[in-house]
Amino acid sequence: MKRNRFTEEQIIGILKEHEAGVSVADLCRNHGVSDASIYKWKAKFGGMEVSEAKRLRTLEDARLKRLLADAMLDNAALKDLPGKEVVMPAGKRKAVAHLVDAHGMSERRACKAIGCCRMTIRYRTTRADDAALRQRMRAIAEVRRRFGYRRLHVLLKREGYLVNHKKLFRLYRKERLAVRRRGGRKRALGTRAPMVVPIAPNDRWSLDFVSDQLTDGRRFRILTVVDECTRECLSLVADTSLSGSRVARELDRLIIERGKPKMVVSDNGTELTSNAILTWADQSRVAWHYIAPGKPTQNAFIESFNGRLRDELLNETLFTSLAQARVELGHWRIDYNDTRPHSRLGWKTPSEFACTCNPRRDLALRYADGSAPAPVATTAHSGKSNSRGELRTG
Repeated sequence: MKRNRFTEEQIIGILKEHEAGVSVADLCRNHGVSDASIYKWKAKFGGMEVSEAKRLRTLEDARLKRLLADAMLDNAALKDLPGKEVVMPAGKRKAVAHLVDAHGMSERRACKAIGCCRMTIRYRTTRADDAALRQRMRAIAEVRRRFGYRRLHVLLKREGYLVNHKKLFRLYRKERLAVRRRGGRKRALGTRAPMVVPIAPNDRWSLDFVSDQLTDGRRFRILTVVDECTRECLSLVADTSLSGSRVARELDRLIIERGKPKMVVSDNGTELTSNAILTWADQSRVAWHYIAPGKPTQNAFIESFNGRLRDELLNETLFTSLAQARVELGHWRIDYNDTRPHSRLGWKTPSEFACTCNPRRDLALRYADGSAPAPVATTAHSGKSNSRGELRTG
């Protein structure tokens, strides 16, 4: 700390000379100070005696010591606060209560120490308890463990709970129901051509295979078939072996139930490029489109469905037998079509959307103009045709 050239006694003596009639300019010249110093001393010590100046200095030193002691006590009390950094209003209320109870601080001093407003500490919430809503939300989340708050919101609205989605998200976070996202493999970045959505049911079906295993280690496969317009799951067939002939029989059964599709999209698996499938497509006169090898994004509808199937059922259930797997798959298929809200269908179920499905006006106009929509995916270089010539040559 910088030490002054003049003591209080000397400063008061200089001010006495000014009171006796000596001008400021003469005082500055005689004592080697500036006129600003004279006026500053006059504002601080004007009209005071030497004893009064000493007493003022003692009071200032005591005040500084008290402020330093208070600051040190506040720092020690803040280090004693439990938990993490105080940010939220609830945390600030707990911190102030701890400082008042454990360190004997006043509410004003505790608020000043942690840097918050006293109105925040004295505020009492007027929100409803929402115990029934939170209990029902927990119950649904325990049954549907892979549903996020948006789908829970749709299910609660069906049951008559009128709640804003932002409030539900706040309660969802308080209940710690956030779904942990499972890590996936890294995918290549690049340009993606959007797929054309079919405009009517049975315009295009997608099918693929999903693998899983029983508790005893035996592997089995699941044939999944999806209508790309209504997003309905048409079939889930589980067996230890699914040949091309079995796939053709399942497609015949679906055609009897729903009618014949205009196109079927699949990858280039051995079952789907077999003579049995080529013969079936030729006899039933259904266009069969094979995606390019190694391009599952060209069959994105069925890939997305397979992801939901694995996330919500296969990863959550232990299958002890093939019969149990078939029963569970049947129940999940009914729930997926009739109960589970679909985000791309305006949170309707696929069955509800199928009942109200109409051709989209803009795509219908494109058909009326004679210009066909863009192809679904790039045609594969191998296995791309199902002509009779290939059947004869094998």
